[in-house]
Amino acid sequence: MSLIASRLSRVKPSPTLAVTAKAAELKAAGKDVIGLGAGEPDFDTPDHIKNAAIEAIRRGETKYTPVAGTMALRKAVCDKFKRENGLEYTPAQIVVGAGAKQIIFNAMLATLNAGDEVIIPAPYWVSYPDMVLFAEGTPVIVECLEKDGFRLKAQALEKSITPKTKWLILNGPSNPTGAAYSEKDLRVIADVLLKHPHVSILSDDIYEHLLYDGFTFATIAQVEPGLHERTLTVNGVSKAYAMTGWRIGYAGGPKALIAAISDIQSHSTSNPCSISQAAALAALTGPQDFLPEWRKSFAHRRNLVVEGLNAIPGLRCLKPEGAFYVFPGMQGLIGKKTPGGKLIGGSMDFCDYLLEHALVAAVAGSAFGMEGYFRISYATSEKLLTEAVARIGKACAELR
Repeated sequence: MSLIASRLSRVKPSPTLAVTAKAAELKAAGKDVIGLGAGEPDFDTPDHIKNAAIEAIRRGETKYTPVAGTMALRKAVCDKFKRENGLEYTPAQIVVGAGAKQIIFNAMLATLNAGDEVIIPAPYWVSYPDMVLFAEGTPVIVECLEKDGFRLKAQALEKSITPKTKWLILNGPSNPTGAAYSEKDLRVIADVLLKHPHVSILSDDIYEHLLYDGFTFATIAQVEPGLHERTLTVNGVSKAYAMTGWRIGYAGGPKALIAAISDIQSHSTSNPCSISQAAALAALTGPQDFLPEWRKSFAHRRNLVVEGLNAIPGLRCLKPEGAFYVFPGMQGLIGKKTPGGKLIGGSMDFCDYLLEHALVAAVAGSAFGMEGYFRISYATSEKLLTEAVARIGKACAELR
């Protein structure tokens, strides 16, 4: 009899974390690896946020809090949703978790029965399908083409909806492509969803504040108020405020769903870290003046990487609207051989080659449900990005 539960056979370890771990091992062995696999800003958490956490410790705020988060933080989340997104919630419609990832995981556990379908546009964040599978649901992958900017089209959504569909997961700006949805894009998707009242929407807005070139953020419950009671709007402080390690995410949604998510949390992690909640409160209510400067820096890095990759024969790269990833196509290199004689049969072979031969860590597109592409995070210094692009170019030129 195996000690390991059969449900674990449905899921696989996170490919992005695996790449990051492998790069760290090579670095520890003295290799000059440039890690472009991790999805976290390289900026430090702003001082006013760190100071809020220190003051919370000094005040003795080190005890349990309500499972769904402190009242002060949930009220601040309500204010944020109203101020920035035009969404009305009460504190009873808000849950705070140990990262947006935990909230999405709990939402799937709270709602899916065996055989329930969840529509996931691809390329997708690596964890979405595995969360659905863990909860005994069925991921329905809908491919979003490069020619459409990697965005979900209304016609493709319509075709994928069945009587078993329970959720649509919508992520914009997207991990891994950086593709964002305008109000117009969301309008046509909302029109489809209005025809299918049994489908709920999980809107993952974690990259909301990382948009460039004047692109205006929109979220689906804002675009179509008729979907408000069918939408779980998920966000957090990790990406916008460089707080990945603090592990605070939050969501607003129907009261019964929020209660169910909180019930699951009460039996797993209980409340998110009290100190991190104090820091998140400062993030949402404090100065936001550093965000434009961070966006400017990210946009400059994006342009540097896109231009550099597009100059490499065999690669092509769209300029994304947001987040801090690019998702270049490498189909022109499939079928070539490395200097060591290994065949590049797909994106995994290519990323293995980049790591071993060029000491650049990137993530294969197959991990995101889209073969023939790879993901690069440009959330690192311009110096390292310039060097990484040069290494990738040299490695591509050595393929035969």
